[in-house]
Amino acid sequence: MRGNISLGRVFGIPLRLHYTWFIIFALVTYSLVLYPLVEPPYPPIEQRIILGILTSLLFFASILTHELAHSILAIRNNIPVKEITLFVFGGVSQITKEATSPRVELSIAIVGPLTSLALAGIFYGLHLLLAGTQHILAASLMQWLALINVILAVFNLIPGFPLDGGRIFRALMWQRTHDYHRATSIATKVGQGIAYAFIAGGLVLIFALQLWLTGLWLIFIGWFLRDAARASYQQVLLRDALIGITARQVTDYDCPLIPPDLNLTELVQQHILPTGRSCFLISWGAGLEGMVTLQQIKKVPRTRWAITSVQDIMTPASKLKVAHADQDVLSVLQEMNGENTNHIPVIEAGKVIGVINREDIARFFRTRADFGISSTPK
Repeated sequence: MRGNISLGRVFGIPLRLHYTWFIIFALVTYSLVLYPLVEPPYPPIEQRIILGILTSLLFFASILTHELAHSILAIRNNIPVKEITLFVFGGVSQITKEATSPRVELSIAIVGPLTSLALAGIFYGLHLLLAGTQHILAASLMQWLALINVILAVFNLIPGFPLDGGRIFRALMWQRTHDYHRATSIATKVGQGIAYAFIAGGLVLIFALQLWLTGLWLIFIGWFLRDAARASYQQVLLRDALIGITARQVTDYDCPLIPPDLNLTELVQQHILPTGRSCFLISWGAGLEGMVTLQQIKKVPRTRWAITSVQDIMTPASKLKVAHADQDVLSVLQEMNGENTNHIPVIEAGKVIGVINREDIARFFRTRADFGISSTPK
């Protein structure tokens, strides 16, 4: 997602906040301040604002805990997690590798709703402790947090792929059919059907009952689920198309090797403008020294290009992930996702032979799809 704010790391997992998070945060806080969940007379506005903000933060902490449960279990099963992003619809854990078995898929999917139910129990327990005290507003807000976590768990258990319930459904279909692709296809169709049901329900609420806000919210959720299901299925198709393909087959062998002492003016005039390339490998001879991208160059003021060498701004080879010529492309793509990079050098017999670009992988996939080839012929 674009428009993310980095919040550091939690258990080593990068945590990001999408700008749409502030929309729902403001709406939740405003609602809790305006309707403080207790009978009049209401507490002072200052107290309601503080408790409203605190409750909103606890609400999103609940979502984060839900996603952390997914991520931690994924990591324990040797499945890398790129990052966790909180946004207007809640949160998403970006897992860079698919589960290796239905059992692993099921355990990773179900742990999120179970965590939300556990949090609901904790918040309800706090509600009971506070209910008989003078902290009536805090008790009511704890009850609200308990309810919202139950709703979060139930909503995620809807079998609409790629919600947790959809992934649970896919795991069960995978176990039954012993076919990951077929299971994903079934789960995607069910997920899209549920998405359209949300959209239809939203339209009914708007035009039949005049419930515009609720109806629009259901339509947005349905639209999101439809697009998410489609994107998840495309990832599976990409995976199938790349089975058996090695890094050698998608390597760009024409990528020029740039000497480290070349200044940025020469690089731009001699290599970038004539070719349109956005990534260059830095090397003396055949040994890899580093890599420089267009984004790194653009960070340097043009007035300093003539006195700045590529060596000054390149990513050194020691910090680069490299692919080996015989390595399968799926693992290369997973490494690119894990490193959040669009380029990765390719090494053979200790020498750099070229670079793999994410665009080249996508083009390779589209070409095979145009010819109706979903996997390597056996």
